[in-house]
Amino acid sequence: MASPSVPAGEEVYGVTTLELFFDLVFVFAVTQLSHVLVKELNVLGLVQVVLMFGVLWWMYGGYAWLTNTLTPTTAARRLLLLVGMGGFFMVALATPTAFKGGGVVWGLGYLVLVLAHVTLYAQGNPNILRVLPANLLAAALIIVAGILDHGPAVYVLWTLALVVPIVQPYIVPAGGLFTIQPAHIVERHGLLVMITIGESVIAVGAGAEHAHLDAGLVVAVLLGLALAAAVWWSYFARDDERAEAALSAADDVRRTQMTMFGYFYAHIPLVVGIIVAAAGMGTAVGHAWDGLHTGPALALAGGVALYLAGDVAFRRTVRIGPSRIRLGAAAAALAVTPLGLWLAAAEIAALVLVIAAALALEHAATRPDAAVPGLGQSSGD
Repeated sequence: MASPSVPAGEEVYGVTTLELFFDLVFVFAVTQLSHVLVKELNVLGLVQVVLMFGVLWWMYGGYAWLTNTLTPTTAARRLLLLVGMGGFFMVALATPTAFKGGGVVWGLGYLVLVLAHVTLYAQGNPNILRVLPANLLAAALIIVAGILDHGPAVYVLWTLALVVPIVQPYIVPAGGLFTIQPAHIVERHGLLVMITIGESVIAVGAGAEHAHLDAGLVVAVLLGLALAAAVWWSYFARDDERAEAALSAADDVRRTQMTMFGYFYAHIPLVVGIIVAAAGMGTAVGHAWDGLHTGPALALAGGVALYLAGDVAFRRTVRIGPSRIRLGAAAAALAVTPLGLWLAAAEIAALVLVIAAALALEHAATRPDAAVPGLGQSSGD
């Protein structure tokens, strides 16, 4: 996922509409993952989703860093990005059956993603060819797993497909200076999180689809919407502005590290948490006034806790604290799981209160000079 320096004469752009179009296809793949989790709301289903998401997230990060420095403003670049979108769509279509006969198509779609990515990236930085073997190997491992179709070996191959590309750059450095455009990287990932939160709204609607329309359902839907809004508020209440300021203030090396660990690694639990919570949300809204089984109750509370834990890691990495309050909120969110076993609506309401209380405590604890990193706010808060 190497990123080149900005080529001489390359104009810096904000997020383009083509990138948003690309993200819509990626989020469709994410939506497919949540559907897998709804059908397989157990440990095995979670393992499958984590493996697929991890592999996809690696390549999504590659495309985000690519367009951060090599903007899709020419016909050739746009066509290559559209080819990559086609690969993502193949992956999305195969996701529900990736571990049940669809692995070959999934792997072929990923191969298209890899080839389109390297072809476009090499125009700005030929050093990307150093990490190409690992990405090609990942695609091959998934194709072989699809051919095997079932058994423990399939999970081993998928795990290798996730780990090999991530480890390879540390063994064979890609070379070249990373040059991150802060405004673009913050906006791109913010829009992705926004679209992912939208999946929670869709889950609320899907959960209510077959339920009887009465006062109880309306209350349940509004509680579900309130939880999605609370997650939105916790991420977008000036954190994007602070993150951009922090990245802009850092030198190139530090900015690259902050982007890698803040927007790539820390956003994995952050985004996966939203997906997992959305899966639990669909079931919880549809059975709001009944007790949930352990799986949906844990998915809802655990997803919110995982999101908050990822947000803590993100805020610490880019130094936009406070974060200790959110760490406590993550523990509190997980602790409300038993409420869902008694009454689903009570669990949703409790999670809304947990996030709202955390935000209120942060507002009370944040000093006026803490709005911009470097003005006295400690990263360990």
